[in-house]
Amino acid sequence: MDCPENLESELKELRDTFNSGITKQESWRRSQLKALLSLLEEKEDDIAKALEQDLGKHPVESFRDEVGPLIKSVNYALKGLKRWMSSKKVDLPIAAFPSRSELVPEPLGVILVISCWNFPFGISLEPLIGAIAAGNTVVLKPSEIAPASSSVLAKTIHSYLDNKAIKVIQGGPSICEKLLQKKWDKIFFTGSAKVARIVMTAAAINLTPVAVELGGKCPAIVDSLSSSWDKEIAMKRILAAKFGTCAGQACIAIDYILVERKFSATLVNLLKGSILRMFGENPKELKSVGRIINKNHCSRLRKLLDETGVKASIVHGGSYDEDSLFMEPTLLVDPPLNAGIMTEEIFGPLLPIITVEKIEDSIEFIKSRPKSLAIYAFTNNETLKKKLVSETSSGSVTFNDAIIQYVADTIPFGGVGESGFGRYHGKFSFDAFTHEKPVVLRSFLTDFWFRYPPWNGTKLQIFKSAYRFNYFEIILILLGLKRS
Repeated sequence: MDCPENLESELKELRDTFNSGITKQESWRRSQLKALLSLLEEKEDDIAKALEQDLGKHPVESFRDEVGPLIKSVNYALKGLKRWMSSKKVDLPIAAFPSRSELVPEPLGVILVISCWNFPFGISLEPLIGAIAAGNTVVLKPSEIAPASSSVLAKTIHSYLDNKAIKVIQGGPSICEKLLQKKWDKIFFTGSAKVARIVMTAAAINLTPVAVELGGKCPAIVDSLSSSWDKEIAMKRILAAKFGTCAGQACIAIDYILVERKFSATLVNLLKGSILRMFGENPKELKSVGRIINKNHCSRLRKLLDETGVKASIVHGGSYDEDSLFMEPTLLVDPPLNAGIMTEEIFGPLLPIITVEKIEDSIEFIKSRPKSLAIYAFTNNETLKKKLVSETSSGSVTFNDAIIQYVADTIPFGGVGESGFGRYHGKFSFDAFTHEKPVVLRSFLTDFWFRYPPWNGTKLQIFKSAYRFNYFEIILILLGLKRS
């Protein structure tokens, strides 16, 4: 729906539904997850058409990156739901004897999910899966920049899921502003750092917890791989992760490459050959490279290329057609480090290659810049791998591939520092929308007299021994065999 005039009553319905307790029931959660699974399977064609209309994505890319991972995520949640919902027993100190304790997962309440346009279904529904599994009610605000996808989300969710618990509200920045003025139990935002600051400022008024999934300039270190097989596979994976995934319009896309200067010419030739084999002599006609989302973003990318000193660094590609929103896969070698292409997140099919004297220098280069959502390294050098893990900070590190970490259910996805905070996917999505409540149950059968005033030296000695776990000493004090 568009943002309704009766927004307050819509939100009240969500709050009333949550307070009724229905969403806490396992049967409700399962029914909604199964309905979401039916939506994905039955509306696959509609989703593919919307993604082609908004982003020029090929149906294979749409299924690989959005529909397929979502089907997998729903099935993973259905399989683990009973275990995730169960309380966990935890130990208490001996001073609390006899007692027991458990951690009880409870839903947070009414959730606002603000999604992004580059993966409009995946980024919308992945957090929704976790919010439903955790037993919350949800408002989903899809991006207006991908209007066809936003419309499909609104229509299909309304048709498949419980409308009293899950609502889609469409609209632009003014609608988002109205939503942010309301009280939520958590806000989950995916987008730019600029908008994230607006979201967090609004959330602070009500002390609303926020998870923000951002991006940053994700580097890829390319070592001088030894075998021709390793080189061939590495080139395929690099190009697929950059040009073959939403035309580089992805927060975890490779933003730039770091390589030793003596290997850079070889790398450029390898990449050129792989681009030809993967995307053809005319990538625009092959339709394996998606389109730029709109003319504003196309113009932004063009300005990055037109900046002083950047155009001279282009070694492959560089053409664009703003009317058809197409930009050719482009390679650049050593553009100015102070240019926009090296200071801003590119979010497009432009791939700078930065040369260093020795590959270890790439670690210092990465450390000198804001923390990224991901770091990639194509290398067989075990020492370099260990140094990269121990000496850098990022949302994740992946060796000899890229982007595959996004589709894993068993590891969390999220950033650190300026690349965001909060994490989700798999059980971590459930945790993102859950409060793990400690519950302590104590018996009246025994009590320890030294817990209470009036204080004396004996009681102090008992406490000191207790906090050092020296229970034998406590026994001696109690028996009068050791003085305080």
